[in-house]
Amino acid sequence: MHVEQILNDPFLNKGTGFTQQERDELGLNGLIPPVVRTIDEQATEVYEQFAKKSTDLEKRFFLMEIFNNNRILFFYLFSRHIEEFMPIVYDPTIADTIENYSHNFLRPQNAVFLSIDDPEHMREALINGANGRDIRLIVVSDAEGILGIGDWGVQGVDISVGKLMVYTAAAGINPNQVMPIVLDTGTNRQSLLDDPFYVGNRHKRVRGEKYDHFIEQFVKTVEALFPKVYLHWEDFGRSNAAKILNRYKDRITTFNDDIQGTGIIVLAGILGALKISGQKLTDQIYLSFGAGTAGAGITQRIYDEMILQGLSEQEAKSHFYLVDKQGLLFEDTPGLTPEQKPFARKRTEFKNAAELTNLEAVVKAVHPTIMVGTSTVKGAFTESIVNEMAEHTARPIIFPISNPTKLLEANAADLIKWTNGKGLIATGVPSKPVTYKGVSYEIGQANNALVYPGLAAGTIAATSRLLTDSMISAAAHSLGGIVDTTKPGAAVLPPVSKLNAFSRTVAIATAQAAVNEQLNQDPIDNVQQAVDDLHWEPKYQEMKNVK
Repeated sequence: MHVEQILNDPFLNKGTGFTQQERDELGLNGLIPPVVRTIDEQATEVYEQFAKKSTDLEKRFFLMEIFNNNRILFFYLFSRHIEEFMPIVYDPTIADTIENYSHNFLRPQNAVFLSIDDPEHMREALINGANGRDIRLIVVSDAEGILGIGDWGVQGVDISVGKLMVYTAAAGINPNQVMPIVLDTGTNRQSLLDDPFYVGNRHKRVRGEKYDHFIEQFVKTVEALFPKVYLHWEDFGRSNAAKILNRYKDRITTFNDDIQGTGIIVLAGILGALKISGQKLTDQIYLSFGAGTAGAGITQRIYDEMILQGLSEQEAKSHFYLVDKQGLLFEDTPGLTPEQKPFARKRTEFKNAAELTNLEAVVKAVHPTIMVGTSTVKGAFTESIVNEMAEHTARPIIFPISNPTKLLEANAADLIKWTNGKGLIATGVPSKPVTYKGVSYEIGQANNALVYPGLAAGTIAATSRLLTDSMISAAAHSLGGIVDTTKPGAAVLPPVSKLNAFSRTVAIATAQAAVNEQLNQDPIDNVQQAVDDLHWEPKYQEMKNVK
């Protein structure tokens, strides 16, 4: 291999970390500064430069330079500053980079771009992207429903890149075995179609049979090329996300973070809250404000858990209310999705059904004990709504989890104040502790990153041929059981600062559930050892026979 290839390959480049012997053997003398630094010394120097950047966006661009040049150094640094880097590398800062991706495009960061206009080259593109690597994890998006910012076409590739960064930093998934992919099926955002610098296909989104065939071709090609891959779908639109998951979940090892991941972390948070309050899940009344992909997916997860805890389907469904922009969803509400229909209510249940057209009216009518917001409606959880809820339950569980921050339904400080400190709160973005009447309340972050890295690590370590509801439930319970109920103001979820440790907890629980269901393709004698063997550490290896 030519020396320039070594220095330009982020999986091989060590910068000043090459030893003198490696410089001699690889022909690197004179091509890098003469000083030889350990990875720890490099990380210290890079972090000092990072800290000098004045904005989060500048910090992210700086970290992406490190990522593009030296993958091991990047993850060494990330794993040591995981709580600080998470909102920089991923949400909410990533939203800014997605919105401006075409104007800042320099290099594709080892991502693969698959165009619906060029399906003939799909196999070749995936082979080129793998470049001989053993791909075990793929994050793919068509970028129609990015975070809370919507359709961003091919620019959404950054979401796949960022998600995989978290997988590695949190759960030790080997970055040499992952592949970010974007499916460019067009965009309906007119500003992108009119932008001369836009790097994606310049047409409206393709729907229907052609789209479905493209997805099927993609799955079949991935199956053929990477038979042990874990396929993660990310930020697909409302009309496709659940349809794709339902089509493939019993066929391949697959996962949709917006539907399943968000559901798992909300369930874990609820279990943590109930551990604090001493209440039972099957006694709760659940209201979802926002009934799109995430809202309906979370509802389904909580419903499935109620059934696992002994309720019949009919009993479980009586505990759920979905509220969207038109108000409470009824069986005759026009345009219900397949995911909304099971939880739509009968109008005959209410004397004032015609009046239930807004969140406050519904809260007054049904007296929820749990209220989760995925609406992206800033400030939707008002003081009067929260007061109404708190009047009818001793420990209201309130999770405004829309993101980014500008779309949050309520901030944690207000919710603690409005519930007189009784609220059990988690937010979708990082929230500082809240001091109220002498008590410091830790605010859990309903961040999918607390669960999806460990879920994948456990599934991959167990060589599971599917990801099942039992595995998902085991993951949620492993997180929900960590809450410290003895501490006043305890958070309902563990802190992101300990993400590495909790990812291992989730991975072990997930892998054990897979083995219990006999889903493992390879013999597993020791689940914990299998998880630990999978874990990749960011450290320099001695380079031999590279040329």
